[in-house]
Amino acid sequence: MRFAESYGPWAVVAGASEGTGRAFARSIAANGVSCVLIARREEPLEALAEEIRGETRVECVTAAVDLTRPDACDRIVAAVGGREVGLYVSNAGADPNGSRFLDRDVRPWVDLVERNVVTTLKCCHHFAQPMRERRRGGLLLVNSGACYGGGSFMAAYSASKAFELCFAESLWAELHGHGVHVLTLVLGKTDTPAHRTLLAAKGMPVPSNMASPIEVAEIGLTQLPHGPVYNWGQRNDVAGYAPNSPDARRERILMVDRYSRSTFGEG
Repeated sequence: MRFAESYGPWAVVAGASEGTGRAFARSIAANGVSCVLIARREEPLEALAEEIRGETRVECVTAAVDLTRPDACDRIVAAVGGREVGLYVSNAGADPNGSRFLDRDVRPWVDLVERNVVTTLKCCHHFAQPMRERRRGGLLLVNSGACYGGGSFMAAYSASKAFELCFAESLWAELHGHGVHVLTLVLGKTDTPAHRTLLAAKGMPVPSNMASPIEVAEIGLTQLPHGPVYNWGQRNDVAGYAPNSPDARRERILMVDRYSRSTFGEG
């Protein structure tokens, strides 16, 4: 009941057809919150919706939306209609390219930025405004350890994930005083179909230490009230593979927020 009171009556899960998105949808529904499932492919979405209805008896609707399209947010909003959304999960964000920036045409990189940055920004803007007015709700942005720095094969991907990190931190600073929870869930190697497809294309073995999507969803939803950052596999007071710990980042964000408030005349 507490989860549904905080994040219901409806959740939108973008990138819900497989992997962590599928696990998020099932976990959210198991907590009594109805779901709007969004992904590019219609068949797996409908299959998941039927599965969720049978398991939980909560309502579940689907919409096939290509998140790389400029009108993706508009189509998601149309699919939601008049439903009250208390939780938005941005899960679609993998890099299917596995290529150096200059070794591919620019179009796939533009699509990646459209999906990871533009669609995420638009949807958060749309769904967070009524959450702020109601003084409850949540935004969960699934991220990657690539957000902490660039490297070969990661130019557009790491840049988009760095945006997601700073975006979530800033939204947390803006909304935590209004009862709206914001978390960017920073993952390492995770056992998803997209990851396995990329490994197979590169002729690489499947690592034995990948996180399971079910565990990612359960822990991510548990960490949502404790944002703005959770680094997978690390305590919140430990930096681990990041430049600093989530606790330290939170204190820095609050300090910057106090400075920005004084700069822009909010005391």
